[in-house]
Amino acid sequence: MEANIVVIGTESVGKSAMTVRLLTRKFIGEYGDIESIYSQSFIVDGREVTLNIWDSPYSQKLSVEASPFHKKVQWADGFVLVYSICDRASFNAVSRLVQRIKSTKDCLNGDKVPIAIVGNKRDLHHRRTVLSEEGRMLAVNTDSLFFEASAAENYHSVLSVFNGLVDRMKDGKLTTRRPLRLKGIVKTMSAVFARRRTDSL
Repeated sequence: MEANIVVIGTESVGKSAMTVRLLTRKFIGEYGDIESIYSQSFIVDGREVTLNIWDSPYSQKLSVEASPFHKKVQWADGFVLVYSICDRASFNAVSRLVQRIKSTKDCLNGDKVPIAIVGNKRDLHHRRTVLSEEGRMLAVNTDSLFFEASAAENYHSVLSVFNGLVDRMKDGKLTTRRPLRLKGIVKTMSAVFARRRTDSL
C-alpha cells in the first residue's frame, strides 16, 4: 500500500514539527515557511505501507482551479489539517480548508477523501483559545477525524493522528498504487533530515 497525505496549517501551528516528529521521533521546534515532501515506509498490521507526506503551507488561494491547492487535492489520498489550540485564526483557517477540500473533490468527481483535524500544542493548555468541543464538533459536522496532540511533548499523540488516518483510508479502500509524481507539482523542497528508514505505525 502506498498513500499520499497532505499536511496543511497556517504558520506557527506546528505542522512541520508534527511531520518531523512522526518520521524521526524527534521534536524540532523552529521552521521557516517551508514546503517539503517526505516518503517513508511503516509497518501497519504486518504490511508495509509507504506514506508520501507533503508538508504544505496554508495559502489563501483556494478557489483557482490551476492553483497548487487544486493539485494537492488531486494528489492526496488523505489530509491532516493542523491548527493551534492557542490560535483562533488558525482554527478558522482549518474550517475553511475542510469545506474547500470537500467541494473541490466533488468538482473533480473524486471519492471522499479522509481528513484528520488536529488541534496541536495541547501542552499549552493554559493559553488555549479553541475548546476541544469546537474541534470535535467541526469534525463531526464534516465527517472528519479529530485529535488533539502535542508535537513538543508526545510522539505517540502524533502517531495516533496518522494511524487513525491510515485506518480511515484502509476502511475506504483508498490504496494508492500509482507512482509518486512530483515533477511539476512542487518546485522547491526542503529536506531537514535523512529519511531512509522503516518504522512501525
